[in-house]
Amino acid sequence: MEYGFDIAYVYKYIPKLLSTLDLTLLIVAGAIATGLIIGLLVALPRLYNVPVLQQLSKVYVSFFRGTPVLIQLFLFYYGLPEILKLIYIDVTKVPVLYFVILTLGLNAGAFMSETIRAAVTAVNRGQVEAAYAVGMTGYQAFTRIIMPQALAIAVPVFSNLVIAMLKETSLAFTLGVMEMTGKAQSLGALSQHFLETYISLAIIYLVISMVLERILLVVERRLQRHMRRDAAPRRSWFGFHRRVPPLNRLTRELNLDNKEVPRYEA
Repeated sequence: MEYGFDIAYVYKYIPKLLSTLDLTLLIVAGAIATGLIIGLLVALPRLYNVPVLQQLSKVYVSFFRGTPVLIQLFLFYYGLPEILKLIYIDVTKVPVLYFVILTLGLNAGAFMSETIRAAVTAVNRGQVEAAYAVGMTGYQAFTRIIMPQALAIAVPVFSNLVIAMLKETSLAFTLGVMEMTGKAQSLGALSQHFLETYISLAIIYLVISMVLERILLVVERRLQRHMRRDAAPRRSWFGFHRRVPPLNRLTRELNLDNKEVPRYEA
């Protein structure tokens, strides 16, 4: 029996798919939180050049960045219980949701570690040395100088990772987790309107991705407000806004590039 395309099913299935949205967002939140913790722990040995741990971090990052997420899900869900049985630990009754969050978190941690390492190393070393020169401790220099700038650098990459993680949750249904993709598969099998079901699913994913993108863009602009200081508007006496010219233009207009800076010797 053939079923023709019916647009009514698209609107009909959107509320049904949204009923499992909380589970999808739970997987995203759990994986991102796990990835942040693991990514920081993996990035530290490479930032401080710890000999043995540095090599282990490289192996970890290479494995999770170089293998498909679906294969990782199967390896951890079917392989981890067998390995733990060797040390008499039984995890066969652990819900499959925890395996999904753990696997996606480990995968996200590999990308997080590279993002953290790149963001920290992108901060000018001279600023850290200046912080030490004025008497700051290592902790103060990291929290006040390095971390604010590193966060501003890492947010755009972090935004892409969050959206990618949202889409990768669709693989959880291969292990039986009834999130949005699993629900769509069940609805399509019952009604035989697969096209309408997946159109509804695509619309939901698109809307959620756009909302997350806008939220993370606001966070990015908030963290990078100090980097747009040259373009900040100033209010004149008559209430009109004017923009302060950047420093390099002021230097060019005052012809300071061709003037010799006097030197003073003690």
